[in-house]
Amino acid sequence: MELTWLGHSCFRLRSQRATVLLDPFNPSLGYPLPPDLSGQVVTITHDHPGHNNAAAVGGSPRVVRQPGEYQVSGMLLLAIASYHDDSNGEKLGKNTIFCLEADGLWVCHLGDLGHLPSPDLVSQMAPVHVLLVPVGGTTTLSPSQAVEAITRLEPRVVVPMHYQTPAARPDLAPVERFLKEMGIAEAPAAQPRLTLTRSNLPQETRVVLLDYAR
Repeated sequence: MELTWLGHSCFRLRSQRATVLLDPFNPSLGYPLPPDLSGQVVTITHDHPGHNNAAAVGGSPRVVRQPGEYQVSGMLLLAIASYHDDSNGEKLGKNTIFCLEADGLWVCHLGDLGHLPSPDLVSQMAPVHVLLVPVGGTTTLSPSQAVEAITRLEPRVVVPMHYQTPAARPDLAPVERFLKEMGIAEAPAAQPRLTLTRSNLPQETRVVLLDYAR
């Protein structure tokens, strides 16, 4: 399984069975999108411009937006209902968490989750091998809440997303605040992509920083 961060909350996941684009954004957000972006599956966590640009993905992909259980391109995809805020969606609406099986790994994308995962939500998501978690606050989990979510979900690999970068969103917290909350004094070097198999999963939770594709 190969994971590339395209910026904000958007990832390209390549497995042996399919390429999945998670939360493709509108380029007006500030990040560039690869001109040849294509895949078999697109997931949309909520209908905001920073997350819902399915039209940018070529290849006639299957677009999944609603909660449910799906078999797409030979992959199991679980879409779980949640909220964009801590008031049952009264402020910012609904959010869909996506968990998918990729080459024997369970990868979960929290979207713009705005509340801590309840025991019921944790049980629906478990086990989590790779967690894609928002850490910038403002309209989603704060750095400290992201750490609490990680504690509850116990993933093996954590990839932070939805934080302040030179490209966009100065209103979000930088990733360093999340790393401080995690007790990481020195930020690990950002890497262009993450390649994982069941055999090379770390035994304890490890934070991996990805550099967005430019």
